[in-house]
Amino acid sequence: MFRNLLFSIVLLTIIVSGCSTSKEDQFTPLFNGKDLSGWETYIGIPEPSVKVDGIDKDSLGNYTAPIGLNHDPLGIFTIVTENGQPAVRVSGEVYGALATTKEYENYHFRMEVKWGSKKWAPRKDKLRNSGLLYHSTGEYGAGLNVWKKSHECQIMETMFGDSYRMGDTYCSIEATKPEGQDRYIYTPGAPAVEFGEGKEGGKICSKSVMNEKPIGEWNTVEIICFKDISIHIINGVVNMINTNSHLEENGRIIPLTKGNIQLQSEGAEVYFRNMEIKSIDKIPVKYLK
Repeated sequence: MFRNLLFSIVLLTIIVSGCSTSKEDQFTPLFNGKDLSGWETYIGIPEPSVKVDGIDKDSLGNYTAPIGLNHDPLGIFTIVTENGQPAVRVSGEVYGALATTKEYENYHFRMEVKWGSKKWAPRKDKLRNSGLLYHSTGEYGAGLNVWKKSHECQIMETMFGDSYRMGDTYCSIEATKPEGQDRYIYTPGAPAVEFGEGKEGGKICSKSVMNEKPIGEWNTVEIICFKDISIHIINGVVNMINTNSHLEENGRIIPLTKGNIQLQSEGAEVYFRNMEIKSIDKIPVKYLK
């Protein structure tokens, strides 16, 4: 009888543990594979070479206004089947944002990213570029006249995981600046440096490790955001940790710990799939080694 009771206890422990692990690992899809439900689009001012009806040009041939919110006449953001799975294709032809309509706080977000072949002005002869913007707040146009204020996990050739300030956002990063270099590099254990407009570090900090895959292959990009900390993870490897996320307005420090998630159209064709999220109540230890 004792053996049977012991076996039942062990079996129950295994079942409960298994359920707990399953719940912990459960992500909620943010992309249903059919349409852009739960997302909105914002498209900025086109390059003069792009033909768009309904937007005026000035005497120099430059467009005078953005295409705007939830209006996508060029099909910048479309649903396609890529490698046998549904994905969002971002043409990159005009700078813009695909943004969640909800705000998120204390979460783990992940997705897969793959470059396409097309590039457009003004980045036709430059590295392919996009980005994962998080803690997005305020109005579109605050960041480079297109995006909301936010932090960015850079998605750019050779720069996956770099940390960028989109608009007037600020944070601290353990970083060093090698002699003769313009940028700081995330260096775990180094003194914290302030980043943002007018700060010592400037607006961008380079990642510690390059861990992206060749063009044409899918990369897994993740961010973990908890309170004022955010972690960038590229193909399973942490290469950036930001702390002290905040805004500065009228001399006041305002914590920046939540907001929308934006995916960028920024001059290069790119595909996103398997966008998913889950709430967290702490940062997993394995990401803070």
